[in-house]
Amino acid sequence: MRSILVFVLFAGMLCWMMFSPIYKHILIVRQAALQQEVDYMLEIGANGSHGYIDELMIEQSKQRLASLGLDPEALAYTVESSDGSNAANASAPLVRGIGLSLTISYPYEGLFTLDRLIGVEPPPSTDRMSARGMKMSEYVP
Repeated sequence: MRSILVFVLFAGMLCWMMFSPIYKHILIVRQAALQQEVDYMLEIGANGSHGYIDELMIEQSKQRLASLGLDPEALAYTVESSDGSNAANASAPLVRGIGLSLTISYPYEGLFTLDRLIGVEPPPSTDRMSARGMKMSEYVP
């Protein structure tokens, strides 16, 4: 009986040590992809010919992230401006000097479930990784 218990504990530790680096890399790659997408969208949205991030840009962003393996339905976008005006309105773009901020979040999707094998409690299923950024609008009417 004791040898079975030792085997089960050893097998759990062995699985965790083998697969832990893999899912940590998945987490790092997803976070990097989100941050790269935020930076790209802010570069496009705050340039001199836009001054906004609208729904069309967000749909294109979801398609780009879906090509990397993320679920487009699970992505959440928050577009804000530093002065409180609507930063997603293409008919009233933000003028030069107003901050345009974007936050993209995505759920962890059980990436930390394997940590239970060693007794570490994973984050709640409602937690999300996120990437955010802010850029000053360069749009001049």
